[in-house]
Amino acid sequence: MNTSGELGAILRVWRERLTPQMAGLPTNTARRTRGLRREELAVLAGVSVDYIVRLEQGRASAPSAQVCAALARALQLGDTEQEHLFHLAGHVIGTGRISRLVPGSIRRLVDRTSDRPVAVFDAMWTLLLWNPMWAALMGDPSQLREAERNVLWLHFAGLTGCHVRRSTDTEAFDASMVADLRRSTGRYPDDPQLHQLVARLNEESEQFRALWQRHEIATHGPTIKSIAHPDVGRLDLDCDILTTQRGDLRIVMYTAEPGSESDSKLALLATIGIQHLMTGRSN
Repeated sequence: MNTSGELGAILRVWRERLTPQMAGLPTNTARRTRGLRREELAVLAGVSVDYIVRLEQGRASAPSAQVCAALARALQLGDTEQEHLFHLAGHVIGTGRISRLVPGSIRRLVDRTSDRPVAVFDAMWTLLLWNPMWAALMGDPSQLREAERNVLWLHFAGLTGCHVRRSTDTEAFDASMVADLRRSTGRYPDDPQLHQLVARLNEESEQFRALWQRHEIATHGPTIKSIAHPDVGRLDLDCDILTTQRGDLRIVMYTAEPGSESDSKLALLATIGIQHLMTGRSN
């Protein structure tokens, strides 16, 4: 069996072994399909049904790392299974390349943190996984193309305007993020997506080019951020960043001072923001 055929076959096996109950889906309708329907998997993974069909039929054999991560989460794959999926999709792991595998333990952490915005990024700050509160606060990432799910690209290309910063805070943020990216290029010299991102940023942003030429190396750390939300107004939040030893993933969480106005707004957002999110997906 060729690689594309094996990928399609194993995706079908994984889909059919996952019951709707396990995936948190309603089961009050008659079903002819064992396990999940393709349509259900497509919704859970945030891809089109046609793409799932093409993958299972072997007509699309090279899903991106981001799609693999989404499929792994939707199919509830174990770590070894997820690694096998990445290999079948042609993504080399190790050898100077960034890991985009999200271990099951990290997926569970994100899934079970329902009251605070949490997201997982790879070592070049591309978004891999998020919870509904993150989408409610920052906007639904599933509406973005994969190439736009990178923090540096969104920032330096001027595609996000939710943060409210003083000019000095913006300068510090810019320098810190670029220095962190420079650090990743040293750690992962053979990663083609990382080199492509740096090239795009150099072409797009004069500010990035100036900072990149400084050759500064640092780790981007926790900050206090002000976010202007269209429904609840301004929130002043602590942004904490945890880095995993395995895979160099960055887990980002927003929290507010207990009892503060921003804490109340986060609680409100947990209700109205997620309702808006679900309404938008159903339309």
